[in-house]
Amino acid sequence: MKLPNRENAIIDSDKIVKYLLNISHKRGGSKARLLMEYGYSISLWNDVASDIREYHLSEDVAQRQETEYGLRYEIVAPLKTPSGRKLLVRTIWQIDIGTDVPRFITLIPA
Repeated sequence: MKLPNRENAIIDSDKIVKYLLNISHKRGGSKARLLMEYGYSISLWNDVASDIREYHLSEDVAQRQETEYGLRYEIVAPLKTPSGRKLLVRTIWQIDIGTDVPRFITLIPA
């Protein structure tokens, strides 16, 4: 099964810039260091969003879970990074109650 309404998926720029690529962030710092090792940077933050769209939204959902906030989906697939190397990651998406549009929650090294 593919992520429902994946063509309308929302990836907030703040989630990428202030969390995933922020080495000072309490929880995102280790992810930022890893992503930067693979050639991503804050100045090219849109590359992260584009690669997630290209390499994850075309893949099948690995897990689906109902939460008090909505339906949560997990996709596991490699990203082809700016360095040319592949990085296996897990992305988490949520369709909030009352909506039908998935939004990006986080990326976790797999």
